[in-house]
Amino acid sequence: MSDSKHIETQAIHSGRINDEQFGSLATPLYQTSTFIFDNAQQGADRFAGEAEGYIYSRLGNPTTRQLEMRVAAMEGMDDAAATATGMGAVSGALLANLSCGDHLISSKAVYGCSFALMNHQLTRWGIEVSFVDMANPAEIEAAIKPNTKVIFLETPVNPNLAVYDLSVIGQIAQKHNIISVVDNTFLTPVLQQPKKYGIDIVVHSATKYLNGHGDVVAGIICGSNEMIMNIKMTVLKDIGATMSPHDAWLIMRGLKTLPIRMERHCSNAEKIAEFLESHENVSHVYYPGLKSHPGHKFIGTQMKAAGGVIAFEINSDLAGGGDFINRMQLFSIAVSLGDAESLIQHPASMTHSPYTQEERLAAGISDSLIRISVGLENVDDLIADLSQSLALIK
Repeated sequence: MSDSKHIETQAIHSGRINDEQFGSLATPLYQTSTFIFDNAQQGADRFAGEAEGYIYSRLGNPTTRQLEMRVAAMEGMDDAAATATGMGAVSGALLANLSCGDHLISSKAVYGCSFALMNHQLTRWGIEVSFVDMANPAEIEAAIKPNTKVIFLETPVNPNLAVYDLSVIGQIAQKHNIISVVDNTFLTPVLQQPKKYGIDIVVHSATKYLNGHGDVVAGIICGSNEMIMNIKMTVLKDIGATMSPHDAWLIMRGLKTLPIRMERHCSNAEKIAEFLESHENVSHVYYPGLKSHPGHKFIGTQMKAAGGVIAFEINSDLAGGGDFINRMQLFSIAVSLGDAESLIQHPASMTHSPYTQEERLAAGISDSLIRISVGLENVDDLIADLSQSLALIK
């Protein structure tokens, strides 16, 4: 059953480790920091890589391993590494493949902490970083240098929902022997599988849709066996950004309903985006599910659907935007996404505050931009909540 290519089945069965002793249906939770060796030689053999088995949960755990195998199967990748946070996944993927003197190319708009890692931290360590418009292949080509090692991007982009052509970017990376890394958090493998388009590494903030219940902070890196082993045995092992078995257990419980949840997230978001686009107090809506969005052409090919995140601008100033958010009743003011609850936030002052104002504007993140994560509530109730607050905009 774990070999099924249907993602709904993979989300429940892939990577399953049978409990031969007790026959537990639910995944056993190995809530342990270390593992007992039968004898000293066995311990030595495991440390030397000459014998299979677990040593210490920072280096591997049966519960965490099952999660890794499941997400890897869903992404169509060979293997995966579970990390403590989404930023642990981004950091692991980049640090394992970059050294002093190397060059990284990134899309201009990315999650604020990904931007801070690249623009504020990697540059301190002698790594060059260029931010380009990934919608323009010529701009990517022009940024490539002899020392370019990695291309990093999100699609759709956080927070303005720009969509980039993964097939084109994958071809550019392969042509120049550059490692490509895509953050697939917004769509999940249910809606998009970057591996199909030549992408080498896929990262997720598993905090978001993969878990889906707002009670875990975690990340996942998917790639080839060789790449994942390198990431695990260098950056993750030595920095220690690895996932706890309890968090892995919770995410696996969430994964079982991921395909069903994504259907509701998408259907709710499509109706809300259409409502916002027609409202007189909304100046612009950024959602690939709308025919007016430049990324709509990728629906049905690169993307199965547009996801559950919407960005929009209202006809008000910064203070008015704050008032609009504060009037919301069902949308909680919070900076995550992918939960059952609908969330609302202001990127310029919250998730993307590591950008300067000039950097935000260059990345297409205006001061009036609002981002919502559409949850699983009744869509009519959500529209009514947005309507009551929009009606009071002056």
